[in-house]
Amino acid sequence: MKNVVKPGNGKKIIIISFLFIVSVITFASINEIQFNDLSSIRKCAAYSHSEENSLLTMKSSENDIRILIGIPTLPDNHQRRHFLRLIYGTQAVAGAKIDVKFVFCNLTKEDQKILIALEIMLHNDIIILNCKENMDKGKTYTYFSSLPDILKDDSNPINPPYHYVIKGDDDTYFRLPKLVETLMPLPREDLYYGYVVPCPSMDPFVHYMSGMGYLVSWDIVEWIKDSHIPKRHMIGPEDKVFGDWLREGRRAKNRYNAKWSMYDYPEPATRCTHELWPDTVAVHRLKTQEKWVRTLEYFNVTHNLKPSKMYHIP
Repeated sequence: MKNVVKPGNGKKIIIISFLFIVSVITFASINEIQFNDLSSIRKCAAYSHSEENSLLTMKSSENDIRILIGIPTLPDNHQRRHFLRLIYGTQAVAGAKIDVKFVFCNLTKEDQKILIALEIMLHNDIIILNCKENMDKGKTYTYFSSLPDILKDDSNPINPPYHYVIKGDDDTYFRLPKLVETLMPLPREDLYYGYVVPCPSMDPFVHYMSGMGYLVSWDIVEWIKDSHIPKRHMIGPEDKVFGDWLREGRRAKNRYNAKWSMYDYPEPATRCTHELWPDTVAVHRLKTQEKWVRTLEYFNVTHNLKPSKMYHIP
């Protein structure tokens, strides 16, 4: 028996189908509008977030003090470098970008090539100068004069790469937040900062800064590279020789004597020692593990250690 569609039923089917099609089109249009609005909101949010991050980065890079701390050492002193990475890697400083690099001359042994390469791969904090290891025969000159070329980066618009460069001993403990605090009000050009010697002297224009750690502004680093004065006078006690360069070249018109925020460890007592105290930028002559530990305990450097079930340190 054939199915027969009555005339009235056909009209109903057509009307129902038409209404269904209209509802589907309407629903799709509404969803498309909502989706477009949502996409626009997401795009605006992403743009605003990206723009905000960009501005924050720009402001940060413009305003932060940039400091390079170079620590002359020897290739085989692995343990001391690892220890100092703990010391400086756990110091957070707001408003500053501080890089600590270990500086030595060309490698001379086969094992150094492997071990130093591993350190560089992991930490990227080593500068190898093109020189032969020495103490008072030009290593300081090579360090400062090499930096402009080493740090030149045409893809990085930040100039100078650092406002200040430090040459510091590996037995000196710099308290980085305090260092930055003292640098904030100081000029960023033609600056020579440190512990003036001899020990009783308080006049930074008479002699020179101690090798425990002295700082110069970037323009002086560039001058050392370009000037003929350092090139003809490299041999001798390197701290004194450095002061001679500045005096002969009439550089470092801005000088800051950080005494007594910088000093030698209290024991054994000399005219250069000072008791540990809160207003400390640097402590020098930490020749033993015991002296380091006592100094770190005094400044309570582990007070930010977070409690955890993973360890128990009384």
